Amino acid sequence: MLAVRSILLAATCALAALPAAATAQSAPAQGSAGHSDTMYARHMAARAALDAALADPRREADRARDAARHPVETLAFFQVWPGMKVVDYMPAGGWYTRVLVPYLGAQGQYIGINPAPAMADNEGFRTYAGRLNQSFADAAPGWSLNGAPFSVASSDAAELAALDGTIDRVLIFREMHNLFRNGVMHHELTRLRRLLKDDGMLGIVQHRARPWASAAYTDGSKGYMRERDVIALVEAHGFELVGTSEINANPRDTADYPRGVWELAPAWGTKREELRAVGESDRMTLLFRKRS
Repeated sequence: MLAVRSILLAATCALAALPAAATAQSAPAQGSAGHSDTMYARHMAARAALDAALADPRREADRARDAARHPVETLAFFQVWPGMKVVDYMPAGGWYTRVLVPYLGAQGQYIGINPAPAMADNEGFRTYAGRLNQSFADAAPGWSLNGAPFSVASSDAAELAALDGTIDRVLIFREMHNLFRNGVMHHELTRLRRLLKDDGMLGIVQHRARPWASAAYTDGSKGYMRERDVIALVEAHGFELVGTSEINANPRDTADYPRGVWELAPAWGTKREELRAVGESDRMTLLFRKRS
């Protein structure tokens, strides 16, 4: 059932990237030409907004990674639309910030959220997490972004209470291993769930370990996690799996490097020439809905 559900969802979500197909597929199900026309217009407007965001000259340095990160397909799968309120969890250097802020538009809202430093179980991560908000705030003016109002806060910030139950999407890109290995998974997922609307959804992209990988290799310290472990962890925090996608898969990644995912691009930490051709990591792409 999950495989069928995933295929159906992937086909539906891909309509954002293929607006002409949206009319053909949605019209029979809806039984309304007017509704079909409205959906077609919505898909067209969304695709135009995303194309404009991705083509922005200020993204020139970012664009080299579009082929590995698949922003069009990923945001379509996560059903992210202009005008939504979106949380980008641990935005780090702002790669997706520079896509989402212009894409969401003036009617939308972008909130970057970082882990609560006090929740971490080690001093190193507490220090790191404590610097993230300021690093984002320092860098953001240089991006000269136009579109959705945007802000950044720690997950334990009191002002976030005003957003509880109002967020359409929470997106976590390649950070689940950090939550897992630093003891903040429970606090952060619980807080993020509270922010979501009753029908809100959580999208996750994460470096994917092989199904048979050992517990020692998938404890987060290598960057990789097993897909079934991530699903189980998220479902245990009040979410239901809607579907999975292979849009960020990379079969060339053997996910068995002594120093973990950071041996691959973009870090390419060990500079092993044979790893250059691998490209970026193999990644799971998961969509969850807040469970009532």
